[in-house]
Amino acid sequence: MNAEIRNSALETLKIEADSVMKLTDRIDDEFEAAVNLILDCHARVVVTGMGKSGHIGKKIAATLASTGTPSFFMHPGEAFHGDLGMVTDKDVVIAISNSGESSEIVKILPIIKRIGAKIIAMCGRRDSNLGKFADYYLDISVEREACPYGLAPTASTTATLAMADALAMALMKVRKFTDQDFAVFHPGGALGRRLLLTVEHVMHKGEENPVIHYTKSAKEALFLMTDKGLGATSVVNDNGEFMGLVTDGDIRRILRKGSEFLDEPVDKLMTKNPLTITSKKMATEALSIMEKHKPRPITVLPVVDEDNKPVGIVHLTDLLKQGVV
Repeated sequence: MNAEIRNSALETLKIEADSVMKLTDRIDDEFEAAVNLILDCHARVVVTGMGKSGHIGKKIAATLASTGTPSFFMHPGEAFHGDLGMVTDKDVVIAISNSGESSEIVKILPIIKRIGAKIIAMCGRRDSNLGKFADYYLDISVEREACPYGLAPTASTTATLAMADALAMALMKVRKFTDQDFAVFHPGGALGRRLLLTVEHVMHKGEENPVIHYTKSAKEALFLMTDKGLGATSVVNDNGEFMGLVTDGDIRRILRKGSEFLDEPVDKLMTKNPLTITSKKMATEALSIMEKHKPRPITVLPVVDEDNKPVGIVHLTDLLKQGVV
C-alpha cells in the first residue's frame, strides 16, 4: 500500500478517535440536566443545524425518534421562512453549530426564545452567540479537524454525532426502552420481523396443519405428511389432545424393518412428549428451541393451545423465509 495513503488514513482515525475520547470528560451535570430536560418534555425534540451540521442533525433526529424520543429535523433556513411554526413552547430545540455563529442558526434563536421552547446548544464555544443564548450547553469542541487544512468538518462532526449518541442512549436507558419498543418503530426491516413476529404469524394452521388420530396407521400418516408437505404430523387422542409427533424420519426407520410395519398404529412409532410451543410465543423463540434441540436440531415444532390441542405446526424453512435468524 502507498505509505502516504496509509498514513493519512491512520492519522484521520487517530484524530477523530481522540476527539471522541475527550468527550468523556464532558459528561457532567449539564449533560445530565439536558437529558432530564428532554425526559420532562412531553412534546418533541426539534433538531436544527446548517450545512454539515445539518446532515449530522438529521441523523441525530432519526436516532432519537427510533429510540423513544419523538423528534424531527428542522432546516434553519426554511425555519426563518415559516417552518418555525412547527415549534411549540413545549418543545426542546437542539441547535448544532461548531462555531456557534452560523448565521442561519443565530437568526432563529430569538424567535425560538419568544415561542418559549428550551434550547440545547451543541457547539464548540460556550462564549459564542449560540452558547450564550442556549439554556443548556453541550461542548463538542475539538482541538483540530482531521482535514489537513482545517477546513472540512471531520473530527467536529464525528464528535457531534458521538455526543448526540451518548445523549440518545442515556435517554433510552432511563426510559427503559426495550428491543420490543425498538421493533415497533422498525416494522419493515429484518429487525422488526425478528422481534415482532409471533409463532401464530408463521405456523401452518387450519387445513394446513397435519393432525392424525393415534389409532391410524403409519401408512395413513405417510399419506397425510405427503399431502401437507411438512414432513411431520401431530398425533391426538380421542379428545383431540396432543399425544406425540410422527415424522417422515420415523416412517423411514420402520421401513427398514419391512413394509408390513406400515400397518402399525402411529402411537407405536410416534415421539411421545416432544418439544412444543404456543402460538403467542415469539418466532425467534421457536427458532431457538429448534436449533438447540439435542442431539441434533429439529425442523418442525408442534404448536399447542392452553388445552394441549395442536393448533398448528412450525417448519424451519418458514422461519428462515420470514427472515427470523
